[in-house]
Amino acid sequence: MFDFKQNPPLSLYIHFPWCLQKCPYCDFNSHAIAAGEAPESAYIDALIRDLEFELPRIWGRRLISVFIGGGTPSLLSAQALDRLMSVLRSHLNIHSEIEITLEANPGAAEADRFAAYRQMGINRLSIGVQSFADEKLKRLGRIHDGDNAVKAIVMAQAAGFENINIDLMFGLPDQTLDEAISDLRIALEHKPGHISWYQLTIEPNTVFYKQPPVLPDDDDIWAMQQQGKVLLQESAFKQYEISAYALPKQHSVHNTNYWQFGDYLGIGAGAHGKLTDVANGMISRFVRHRIPDSYMQKAGAEQVITQQTRLNRADVSLEFMMNALRLTEGINTALFLQRTGLPISVIDAQLQDAEKRGLLEWDIEKLKPTAFGLRYLNDLLQIFMPSESKQPSEL
Repeated sequence: MFDFKQNPPLSLYIHFPWCLQKCPYCDFNSHAIAAGEAPESAYIDALIRDLEFELPRIWGRRLISVFIGGGTPSLLSAQALDRLMSVLRSHLNIHSEIEITLEANPGAAEADRFAAYRQMGINRLSIGVQSFADEKLKRLGRIHDGDNAVKAIVMAQAAGFENINIDLMFGLPDQTLDEAISDLRIALEHKPGHISWYQLTIEPNTVFYKQPPVLPDDDDIWAMQQQGKVLLQESAFKQYEISAYALPKQHSVHNTNYWQFGDYLGIGAGAHGKLTDVANGMISRFVRHRIPDSYMQKAGAEQVITQQTRLNRADVSLEFMMNALRLTEGINTALFLQRTGLPISVIDAQLQDAEKRGLLEWDIEKLKPTAFGLRYLNDLLQIFMPSESKQPSEL
């Protein structure tokens, strides 16, 4: 058992599992479907049953954020999403200023729909642009072009969204440094409050994994990352996580809760959740059915959960560090005890090893990766892995 004094912050993640087209780099739980063919009414019914089934686990706890992701949840009609939002407000402890994010793809963007989303209380959009270059977008399997991407951002701003994230990838197939920085400059011209600037990685179980494209070499990718970082900082964006940059007061509350090892309830096909049981000194993870039809059939009953895992001491300390060490400013040392229910002395040997290798700075108040540790984050995380799982270090 873990010794908790209080519940951690709680977020809600809602997964919409359909896209108009599956991208070759995507390893998320998404399924291609023609426009207008997603069974949105039945799916909203299932989400409501799923939420009601989970209420006893989170009863009385206040939400700090809601994130509706996918897939492409902006395919949902305004009527379907409004129905879902009404149920969330009637069932959950949601305050008026809570961050509510919706993921949107430029190829599924409509001005009227964006305006309706904003009116129903969604106050943050995360727009999956990835690139403004038409040729690169085709290589990535995206259904939008550069003009569509710009129009989506303009439409979101016209609809009243003041908190907008733009997702941009670098290290794309055959991409040059100039092309990567050009994408970033275009994004900055449209004055979003948040930019996710991250490297394309080839994940298992994707088309790109089976048929790898030609990517820039490591030196070019490093130059893209570093020059992009400088450009963002010159534009008043502060890096607060490996790939997250924000203007003041525009950081993602939802993602920060993940990185600080907060709790999150996940509903929807394939959704993951992590919940702390303070009374019984436990932390558990939950995974739901991935296939939409199976999910909709089983939602509202225990059978919707395909995997429930009670975390042990090694799991908890590792997962905390894997998340917290992504934050450029690190975390308050006391947060380890608050979120894991364990004294930080359980990882004292690993902390000393990381510090000796120049990867980490820590004391009684602060635990923070060095610039060297952020560059070689995988090597830093390896230190906290169980010995049987460790890989040879690159350092």
